[in-house]
Amino acid sequence: MKKYNTKLLTEKLQQQTGVLLDKAVQEWQMMSPAKFAEQPAAGEWSAMQCLDHLNMYGDYYLPAIEKVINDAKQQLQQPAIVFKPGILGNYFTNMMRPGDDGRPAKKIKAFKNYNPTANSDSDVVIAKFIEQQEKLLALLDESKLIDLNKCRVPVSIAPYIKLKLGDVFMFLIAHNYRHVLQAERSLQHAGITATKKKTLPLQYFTAMFF
Repeated sequence: MKKYNTKLLTEKLQQQTGVLLDKAVQEWQMMSPAKFAEQPAAGEWSAMQCLDHLNMYGDYYLPAIEKVINDAKQQLQQPAIVFKPGILGNYFTNMMRPGDDGRPAKKIKAFKNYNPTANSDSDVVIAKFIEQQEKLLALLDESKLIDLNKCRVPVSIAPYIKLKLGDVFMFLIAHNYRHVLQAERSLQHAGITATKKKTLPLQYFTAMFF
């Protein structure tokens, strides 16, 4: 299984998160709420629903990540030079991998508790997404002081399963990227052409993790 230089991995994760944050601030906030909430077809998620889904995951994982980081700091834990993904964590991250066309290589049905409604306020959803990406950047920065191999975070759908913090970061950001691509497809259906200036190439994303 591939190993990562911890410093370089964290920097790449911060860069990718920064790109998604910039897109939300510079593009999505300027869009028509009606277009942002427009569903491509019945039963398919709008861009707003894609972000709402991501926010639900953030509501769980960001506090959980913050807790393990604070605990590790109190234990005076030292960072490791190399991060080695766990078998299960690597599997979850690979599940998020997009295909060559940017669409999910593996379709996954959202768990019931993480299914967004079509009735949310898109402005509120975008603002929350921005806040969460800013928090994620801060947590990635704090994580440079601890060992991503030793810290363990309970999985949202099965808290009795704990993944390495590095795996959780990789999964969470891969999951963000997966649904941002989905959001852009929904916006294209609504007649809004996604700009490329703030989105890193798909090849960059796949090279980060695989």
